[in-house]
Amino acid sequence: MTLNVPTYADVQAAAQRLKGHAHLTPVLRSRFADEMLGGEVFFKAENLQRMGAFKFRGAFNALSRFDAAQRERGVVAFSSGNHAQAVALSARILGMPAVIVMPSDAPPLKIAATRGYGAQVVLYDRYTEDREAIGKRLASERGLTLIPPYDHPDVIAGQGTAAKELVEQVGPLDYFFGCLGGGGLMGGSCLAVKALSPDCRIYGVEPEAGNDVQQSFRIGKPVRIEVPKTIADGAQTQLVGTLTFPILQRDASDILTATDQQLIEAMHFFAERMKLIVEPTGALGFAAARHAAATGSLPLKGKRIGILISGGNVDMSTFCRLISSLDGTPS
Repeated sequence: MTLNVPTYADVQAAAQRLKGHAHLTPVLRSRFADEMLGGEVFFKAENLQRMGAFKFRGAFNALSRFDAAQRERGVVAFSSGNHAQAVALSARILGMPAVIVMPSDAPPLKIAATRGYGAQVVLYDRYTEDREAIGKRLASERGLTLIPPYDHPDVIAGQGTAAKELVEQVGPLDYFFGCLGGGGLMGGSCLAVKALSPDCRIYGVEPEAGNDVQQSFRIGKPVRIEVPKTIADGAQTQLVGTLTFPILQRDASDILTATDQQLIEAMHFFAERMKLIVEPTGALGFAAARHAAATGSLPLKGKRIGILISGGNVDMSTFCRLISSLDGTPS
């Protein structure tokens, strides 16, 4: 079977489609972060993207390629939250109906926002039901076009535009860290970073409790795991994508993990030092880079380090509870 794996040319085309629709998010600096990591740290703030996450890029790129018949019938997607909101908002902008399959335990903020963008939300139990099966059934019954959250060439290409912008904004990098669930963001990031900064070492970061891609990377074939229990709800995937995995195998230097405690500490840093609200999944890249610097597992001293903050969609009650759990532990 020939896989339709996207290339950097697809990322470039996606960037053109996104002009005037996606925000050109800022790159933020922190002297304290530079001191912690021992290098120059560049944070690409996709928590400030439309609907609060990088997912808008991939969703809009995919939906903007629908033909007239597809637009009339509409789109269906499955997601724990950010892809849901991204597809709902993109469908609203493009004037098409949207149905989103979401886990019943997804953050209430994300469910409410998805409905607020005008989509119909279909809830399911992530521990007993198969979201892909539900999505495919709805697509078949209603004639909808299914856009998965990561394993789709247009989604991967759209997500890659964030890393493309980062390198264009700050110049070549020595290291790049980003969050990793099914691999859409990291797959697209690999395409962009390797094209624009070929010597850069690229690291995808998963929650420690859900390291399916790390396991897959180690043995050279996809490994399926049980639904991981982690605060990083955007990375509770069970299996890496068939399109994203070959890109990661080819371009990523390694796959790292971060514990929930490390994510909370990273969120605390962003809030206290940079005045940013970052969701747990969005803190994965910095959490791993910070740990690598502290342990000396990666030679970051004196290097140019790009870190993608993937999103900021977290309930304030949850955010406050997680941050307060540190009990005064310094950032």
